Amino acid sequence: MIVLAAVAIMIWLGLWQLERLHEKDALLARYAQAQATSAEIPWPHDEAVQRDLLYRHARLTCRAIADRSSMAGRNAQGEPGVAQTALCVLPEGGRALVVLGWSRQPNAGANWQGGEVHGVIAPGPRLVANPPLDGLDANAIPDPSEIPNNHLSYAIQWFFFAATAIVIYVLALNKRNRRGTRDRP
Repeated sequence: MIVLAAVAIMIWLGLWQLERLHEKDALLARYAQAQATSAEIPWPHDEAVQRDLLYRHARLTCRAIADRSSMAGRNAQGEPGVAQTALCVLPEGGRALVVLGWSRQPNAGANWQGGEVHGVIAPGPRLVANPPLDGLDANAIPDPSEIPNNHLSYAIQWFFFAATAIVIYVLALNKRNRRGTRDRP
């Protein structure tokens, strides 16, 4: 019974991954459509809306800089380096993380004091400036095609685990039955 329950759970997990596959396909299609939309929108203030508008072109006004930082990033040619960021204070209140541009140096981009920013809403959420600011090089533009969709392989794995458990269970039963028939007079 335990093996059959485990197999049922594994099959359910495989079916769930197939469901997730279709959900992820729809999400990636929505992101690709957003990326292809050239119309620029104002930076959304609500975080849930920001997530819904990932990969859209957007703009914001950075009234002041609350903090500066950097993170690993790639430039437009795919070279690794440092993405320079600024946490912007918005005129209407709230804050937005802006990726100013790319550099090989971790402290570049310190001269930018704010202003109008145009770019692409990336996961985080953050606005990746395009064009880059403060003389920095261009960052790689966020691309939804880089998001993996591994759900089919996960589903296959769960179905394989279920099949393996059934085969092992059947082999164990056969071995037990053979042993039982040898022990009978």
